Parts: sequence; C-alpha cells; structure tokens
Amino acid sequence: MSDTDSLTVYSDYICPFCYLGKSSLENYRETRDGPLDVEWHAYDLRGNKREEDGSIDHDADDGKDDAYFEQVRENVRKLAERYDAEMSLDFAREVDSWNAQQAALYVRRTHNDGTFRAFHDAVFDALWQDGRDIDDPDVLADVAEGVGIDPDEVRSAIADETLKTELRERFDDAQEVGVSAVPTFVYEEDGRPLAAQGAVPPAQLRRLVEGSEPNL
Repeated sequence: MSDTDSLTVYSDYICPFCYLGKSSLENYRETRDGPLDVEWHAYDLRGNKREEDGSIDHDADDGKDDAYFEQVRENVRKLAERYDAEMSLDFAREVDSWNAQQAALYVRRTHNDGTFRAFHDAVFDALWQDGRDIDDPDVLADVAEGVGIDPDEVRSAIADETLKTELRERFDDAQEVGVSAVPTFVYEEDGRPLAAQGAVPPAQLRRLVEGSEPNL
C-alpha cells in the first residue's frame, strides 16, 4: 500500500448520509496504516429543485413521499449508532447548502488544508449537531470565525459571482464523471476509478482503497 493513497469524496452538507459517511471515513483513517489524503468535492443534491434564480422549489415533486423519508430516518438512526456519530437532526429537507458549498470552495482555495478541514467539519456539525441553517450567511460567518477565518472573507465569498459560476461548473463536472448520488467515494488504481456509494462502513472503505470495489 502506498504512503500517498488519495481518496476523492463527493458530498453535500445537507445529506445525512454524507455526514455519516464522513464519520465512517474518519473511523477508517484512524485504523489504517499510513496517511490518506482526502479531497472533498461538492455535489448539488437540490439541483433538480433549483430555480434559475438559485432558490429551491420545495414543492416540486421528486417522487419522495412520507414513507420514503420515514425509511431515511430509520436508516440514519441505525447508522448513527453504528458509527457512533452525534446527530441532533435526522433530515434537513428545507435547508439549502449552496452558500455553504461556495464558502467552502473559497476556504479551500485560499487557506491551508488544516483550516479547510476545520471549516468543512464545522459546517457539517453546525447543521447535524446544532441544527443551524447553513445557508444563512450569518451562520457561515460565525462558523468561519470559530475556526480562525475572518468572517468578512466568507461573507464576501458568498456574494462572489465568479465563485458561484465555478461552483456550478464543479457540480456539472461531478455529473459528467458519473456521480449520481452522495456520498460517493472514488479511489483511482492504475488510472482506473473505483467507487463506493452511500454511507458505507469503514471496512468497505478499506477494501476500496486497499483492495477493490466496482468501477464508477
């Protein structure tokens, strides 16, 4: 196994399984031999409900009824127990993540990896542990300040049209490479992408990186 293994993760802050997948990944990283570089990529889970002005049509029919969401809640509860993940919410149907994704893109580009990881984790925790609206610029500014980032930087980043265009392109790129659900974990072996989808257990992530999983 190489000391420079790298894993790409496509996720959306509003996805409970992405939060749980992050917990599973952390569990795997703690037990593996050698470091693992992780590159996070944004995915727009609300894209099929997003209007041209960027707002979300929460009334749009996506085929997901109350029975579907009840099953989601049950699956989330079981996985949270399995991965020992602290969660105060089981779903975030009315929350958007665009501003959080745009702020994270800015932090990733302008700060070191440690600061980005701290911000990234803090955004997840703000929603899933504290129940805060991570689409609110004030919330994101507060989260940024909590990890040592100037809150005014994040406010400016959220309003930056160039970053907005780049974020949209990144969402398109994710779809073009075949990502259709989140979280998606991608490991390249000899130039061949191998992938696992969903909040898979640490053992499956180990097989993905150190063994093999189906192609993307």
